[in-house]
Amino acid sequence: MRNRRTNGSTVQYFNEMYHQDRIRDAYSMLGEWMATMPVEIRRMKQAEAEALFRRIGITFAVYGEGGDPDRLMPFDMMPRVFLQSEWRRLERGVKQRARALNAFLRDVYGRGEIVRAGRIPARLVYQNAAYERAMAGFVPPRGVFSHIIGIDLVRTGLDEFYVLEDNCRTPSGVSYMLENREIMMRMFPELFRVNRIEPVEGYPDLLRRTLASVAPPKCQGEPNIVILTPGHFNSAYYEHSFLADMMGVELVEGVDLFVEGEFVYMRTTEGPRRVDVIYRRIDDSFLDPLCFRRDSMLGVPGLMDVYRSGGVTICSAPGAGVADDKAIYTFVPEMVRFYLGEEPILRNVPTWQLWKEDDRKYVLDHLSELVVKEVHGSGGYGMLVGPKSTKAEIAEFAERVRANPGNYIAQPTLALSTCPTFVDEGIAPRHVDLRPFCLVGERVELVPGGLTRVAMREGSLVVNSSQGGGVKDTWVLSE
Repeated sequence: MRNRRTNGSTVQYFNEMYHQDRIRDAYSMLGEWMATMPVEIRRMKQAEAEALFRRIGITFAVYGEGGDPDRLMPFDMMPRVFLQSEWRRLERGVKQRARALNAFLRDVYGRGEIVRAGRIPARLVYQNAAYERAMAGFVPPRGVFSHIIGIDLVRTGLDEFYVLEDNCRTPSGVSYMLENREIMMRMFPELFRVNRIEPVEGYPDLLRRTLASVAPPKCQGEPNIVILTPGHFNSAYYEHSFLADMMGVELVEGVDLFVEGEFVYMRTTEGPRRVDVIYRRIDDSFLDPLCFRRDSMLGVPGLMDVYRSGGVTICSAPGAGVADDKAIYTFVPEMVRFYLGEEPILRNVPTWQLWKEDDRKYVLDHLSELVVKEVHGSGGYGMLVGPKSTKAEIAEFAERVRANPGNYIAQPTLALSTCPTFVDEGIAPRHVDLRPFCLVGERVELVPGGLTRVAMREGSLVVNSSQGGGVKDTWVLSE
């Protein structure tokens, strides 16, 4: 544990490299490497990593702040390490959660048994902006609504992990997971010779197999898979093109596709080619102007009719976002019990629901101690981190809560674990989270690793890239 003072009180943070001031087994091979690396070598390697990121084009976009919107993703060379025993528990918990979330989606677009049983309020589901009525009564191939699920995890102690949020629509970041590993192997091959590290490079093949396994009923032979992108102005466009290249599938925009009869076709120089599976990276509302937003120029007119008639599969399904809404998040442990008959392996962060009067009163009285988030917010925006906020910011946020309490949830300020991180002044602890990517198709699978995001700013608990966060390679050691 390491101590840090916040608002006059001392908070203890678990440093993942140490236990009782001794280097943990997971990091035993890295301690000497980290301590003996000369400063000039570290700086040279850091510059090399940045040059590789820039050459490959690993950037992310932030709009509305002026300057060049394409920014280099900060990369830390110190990997984050998990023992095999730690990973096995996380893997079981992530798979369990993915199964429960998909069971919930099948249910609420069907009979709604969990609502009928009084386990979840009906209005949180059926009045949710992410609930798509066009999906009611429809069951996708294999009953899978969310095919790629990113589960955001935080650690607070040696054996303490919590789920911070679920991402059931189009979770991003897997390209960074893969590129982080590639760059580390290029720069420090000696580390991979002396450490038995589980591989992650099989993810594109696993993703392609997952998508192929949910081909629509009318598919004949090997399914033709495409990735549907909004275009190169999208903040995750690099990832869209990266995954298309790694899977060996076409990257398309809405104008490249058209509906004719019962099928979707792709325009090619050799004539139309039928499309069976669309891994879409655009929002629900832009998918089909005949079903959702009429002004959408990004989607494919008539796509939903083909989807519902079994001519194409959309991954993930429209409406999957109702399962990752932050108000629904509080009920995921109950989903595990209701649908699977099991106790949750991974715990939720304790959460106050501000549409409840007692919860709201408590939160308004303790805003300086809590984290308050918009139900539909993402990317670190639309939130209040009480211990890091001024009195004026807290007062302004309190008025927002009073005006629309159902739009917010609140959680305690977690003592997020830290990992040693290379910074300008040397080596220092920085807070981290983890996003494993769970694939759901014929099977539920994930590669041994994930995206570790790190808050590069000292004292910051916000790891999002748009808020100054960076990334690390994530190692799972073989037994």
